[in-house]
Amino acid sequence: MQKGMHLDQERCVRAVRSKDARFDGWFFTAVLTTRIYCRPSCPVVPPKAENMTFYPSAAACQQAGFRACKRCRPDTSPGSPEWNRRADLVARAMRLITDGVVDREGVPGLAARLGYSTRQVERQLFAELGAGPLALARAQRAQTARLLIETTPLPMAEIAFAAGFSSIRTFNDTVREVFALSPSELRARAPRTQTAGTPGVLSLRLPFRAPLNPDNLFGHLAATAVPGVEEWRDGAYRRTLSLPYGHGIVALTPKPDHVACRLTLSDLRDLTVAGSRCRRLLDLDADPVAVDDQLRTDPLLAPLIDKAPGRRVPRTVDAAEFAIRAVLGQQVSTAAARTHAARLVTAHGEPVDDPEGGLTHLFPAPEALAALDPESLAMPRTRRTTFTTLVRQLADGTLQLGVESDWSRARDRLLALPGFGPWTVDVIAMRALGDPDAFLATDLGIRRAAQELGLPSTPAALTARAAAWRPWRAYAVQYLWATDSHPINFLPV
Repeated sequence: MQKGMHLDQERCVRAVRSKDARFDGWFFTAVLTTRIYCRPSCPVVPPKAENMTFYPSAAACQQAGFRACKRCRPDTSPGSPEWNRRADLVARAMRLITDGVVDREGVPGLAARLGYSTRQVERQLFAELGAGPLALARAQRAQTARLLIETTPLPMAEIAFAAGFSSIRTFNDTVREVFALSPSELRARAPRTQTAGTPGVLSLRLPFRAPLNPDNLFGHLAATAVPGVEEWRDGAYRRTLSLPYGHGIVALTPKPDHVACRLTLSDLRDLTVAGSRCRRLLDLDADPVAVDDQLRTDPLLAPLIDKAPGRRVPRTVDAAEFAIRAVLGQQVSTAAARTHAARLVTAHGEPVDDPEGGLTHLFPAPEALAALDPESLAMPRTRRTTFTTLVRQLADGTLQLGVESDWSRARDRLLALPGFGPWTVDVIAMRALGDPDAFLATDLGIRRAAQELGLPSTPAALTARAAAWRPWRAYAVQYLWATDSHPINFLPV
């Protein structure tokens, strides 16, 4: 699949007729006779080809006057894989919009974060997605509003502002326009069991493109969990979240056709951001078939993929947090890294109340760590310098790691820091920045796996061989790591 797939009429028609869920989120089908738009896998009888037109985003469909299908609910499609595999302006803008930046800072704030003018951002988004940042943010607000309407007993006025609308009238008009139902009609249609629950607790279904192998994904998160911030409990990965308006606690449970997500939020305005960060953490917008097909062309990788397809890259909910933890984990065991991080959390993390117990703190922000006494760190002096330099630059904004980051520029800035070598930079690029082509050629586990498989085991030779795996080398890392018996590769019991 590729950028601009909605422009290939014949291919889109074939996808709709085959009802292939893998294409959900790549494009949307608008039916000219009914003025309804659907996901490609909509279960209804497909319309005639001459009555179909295709758009790259739900926002573009809405701007063209189409309403969301009540049967297939295109607003709940997985996100496009494009935004997580690219580092250009449009992809970075989409990651920021999904993270709620337009609602919090407006289009000027979005443009400032990207380092472009407002006009440039609007022009490029419209050229590729058929909608500008305001329309894209509006479509996201409508989706959040529907979720709150159908899954909570909150009054409509509270839902309107929690979803990011500036007024109740705008909320009502948008919901009617997008879903062809009023907010009260949407609630009446929802199963009654979904409208009851604990105040501030939301249960969501996070969709993904099949297949998804949860073993290394949840295994990695559980095996490296920092006490007080993360835990594995009753088949779910739980952790605290630092969010723009407050904090939250999330529990993520793998299911056959979705990931169950239970969110406890101190402020419901953080719902969109929390959901987006959980999807990013679990790499749920990936296209596993495209990834696996590419890697399978290497005959030495093919057996690993055929054995357990659909591996994702475990990422993070906070890039700065992960960078700090990467430094704490330099040249020490997983257990030692967790111990170092737990001490920081206890000393400098903000306490939170977990009704279920087990989680006690938010991971400390760089600003809180920038003022600590380096002598209090139980690590070699050179690594103390690495740690303090990193947190100081994160705190003062000299180093920016986030969804808007230019991957190449961020790599250069990381490499310029004392104590940062290729392994540390590449693991941050892979898991914090989200670069799907990051490759850990110097990692001992990767080199050991390569040798066992008959691949070149020296970094230079392995990197040369891995050129054929691009742009998915970060996924190859997951398959290679999975040959080991380390706990990161197994779903906890």
